[in-house]
Amino acid sequence: MLSEKLKQAIRTAYRAIGENLENFNPRKQQTFLIAEIAKTLAGDYDKTRKIIAIEAGTGTGKSLAYSLGTIPLAVAKQKKVCISTATVALQEQLVDKDLPFLKKYSGLNFEFTLVKGRQRYVCAYKLATAVNAQDTPQAGFTFAEKPSDYDLKLLKHLHEALKENRWQGDRDSWADPIPNHIWQMIQSDKHSCLKHLADHTHCPFHKARETMDKADVLVINHSLLLADLEMGGGKILPEPDDTFYVIDEAHHLPKVTRDHASAAVTVKGALEWLETLKAVGDKMSKLIKSNSAISPALKLADDATDLITDLNKVLGFIEANKNVYFKAPDNASFGKKNDDSAIFRFEHGVLPKEIKFPAEDLTELSKKCLNHGNKLYMLLMEAVKDGEVANYLAEPVLAEYGFLHQRLENFHNLWAMYDKTDSEKGAPLARWMELLQGKRQDYLLSASPIEVGFTLEDNLWSKCEGAVLCSATIMALNSFDHFRRQVGLSNNDGTQYQHVTSPFNYRENAELEIFDAQFEPSDQRFTDELIKVLPALIKRDKATLVLFSSYWQMETVAQALREKHKMSIQVQGEQSRQHIIENHKKRCDNGVASVLFGTQSFSEGLDLPGKYLTNLLITKLPFSVPTSPVEEAQAEYITAKGGNPFMSISVPEASKKLVQATGRLLRNEKDTGKITILDKRLKTKRYGQELLDSLPPYKRVR
Repeated sequence: MLSEKLKQAIRTAYRAIGENLENFNPRKQQTFLIAEIAKTLAGDYDKTRKIIAIEAGTGTGKSLAYSLGTIPLAVAKQKKVCISTATVALQEQLVDKDLPFLKKYSGLNFEFTLVKGRQRYVCAYKLATAVNAQDTPQAGFTFAEKPSDYDLKLLKHLHEALKENRWQGDRDSWADPIPNHIWQMIQSDKHSCLKHLADHTHCPFHKARETMDKADVLVINHSLLLADLEMGGGKILPEPDDTFYVIDEAHHLPKVTRDHASAAVTVKGALEWLETLKAVGDKMSKLIKSNSAISPALKLADDATDLITDLNKVLGFIEANKNVYFKAPDNASFGKKNDDSAIFRFEHGVLPKEIKFPAEDLTELSKKCLNHGNKLYMLLMEAVKDGEVANYLAEPVLAEYGFLHQRLENFHNLWAMYDKTDSEKGAPLARWMELLQGKRQDYLLSASPIEVGFTLEDNLWSKCEGAVLCSATIMALNSFDHFRRQVGLSNNDGTQYQHVTSPFNYRENAELEIFDAQFEPSDQRFTDELIKVLPALIKRDKATLVLFSSYWQMETVAQALREKHKMSIQVQGEQSRQHIIENHKKRCDNGVASVLFGTQSFSEGLDLPGKYLTNLLITKLPFSVPTSPVEEAQAEYITAKGGNPFMSISVPEASKKLVQATGRLLRNEKDTGKITILDKRLKTKRYGQELLDSLPPYKRVR
């Protein structure tokens, strides 16, 4: 139960924040959220299931709400708080603005830090070795490709800045982009950058982890959260049962979870690096100079050879049938082809026996290779620790093995997913292959779960001390049901649900018009109609954003309006997002009409308050056609169960995206403007009214 002492501490902190925050207005929605979050996490509603899902409309102040609802309780119970976000922008806002302000004025005593994945940090030893290698090739560092003068200068600048403490060693804080081919050579990795090795003791990554251990609040992203859970939890982040998780922008969680549970392998590419794996095992064995290394090195070579043999059989089958899979009409006995005929998805996830049968051996052999390689790795680490092998000799071999180890883990995961027998009670895995055309032809084999709710239940909800899931768009069609199914929650498991409306006066501040279009978006004449009607709709205001469903249509309309009407339009993709927004604001500040054209990514996260956006035009309802193999497999599964994929997936997702898109207009309580939707299906289709009813209560105009 939430004690009176904690309640008073939260109230006092809230008052102190209000007294020091300019133009602060206490909001009943915000205080309600703080109370509900704190009571849920304290076990007032359910002593074991301390989870709450919240849809909080724009302007609710959810960052302050979840901070005050979790941090005082966590500090009192000596638990950690992990705030996970989907975007860098929100991470930076929390670390640079929200949490420093809260700590300074709330009276709460807590420490916080930003936590990034290991590969976002430089390895000080690798960087120093790379710089020294320019003058002393015997230093043990080799460049993957001959470095340019720019590369060499950049490495020296990075090294000097790190030594002089002008750079903290993370990729994101360096002013200019660091090219991938340079960063991959000097980034920290889990196999060679170990704290107990003298040369790595003071690496930026380990310094960051020391800060993390002392912090009460960790700001992370969804990918890092899933990476930790994938390893069982508590490997990168604190143990789940010692942690309150705040998952902001929670509508992204299902997709990130699915991406983390997926695997893909190129067949010919794997055959090449498997040959390298045998050689690296031999290198480690020779460095160790111990009889104990002989057996695992020989076993690694033998099992890798068997892997190559079995994988060549799979390659031979695919090569012999590639015309069936990638060129012939859709008449194969198993699988369905995508329109571009470069992707072949196995229908209901069922593989042909020529791929299914080798999958068991490939899974088992790859697991054995991982075990042999890890044994050699540990023996070499011990030899380095005991001073039997010089670090500069071991470093490049350890790094090379680390790179191959990651590939081998992914290889094992892919074949384990191909070998798995799908449960009749649940959705099958999506399995497909893709023909890759480039310098050489290759085949990409992929697998992904369709549903990931059980993964989150097993790895997170059932283990954590408590969790807060929040977003401005969790609900779909005014219901939590779609989100519940996606993330593995249910309405009778003790999880709490709250929908808190925005304090904005939507009816007074914004108008919504459904334009009386002649054609539906599926009609080829719709693009011509847009070209005809948009000039009049754009001219009526000074700050306009037009959202499209496809790049082709956006670019076609932009070109026509520029040529026929001499209109000045900034189009997404023609320049950087930051440049476009800065230029747009500059024009608005100077009283000049400004028009932005954008697609789906401009429908979420784009913040143009006040005069920077007063006229929002949405050309088409944001339906996403299931084109990826995973989406196709999900639709296929729902159909097989007698359901309607359009109504159970497409419409709910479109509902969330439409709320996000219309949400671009009002960003502050005093903002005003008009939204015009040019998709007549809102009037003519039976789902149209459901989509309209899920929107905020804008004033409707005809």
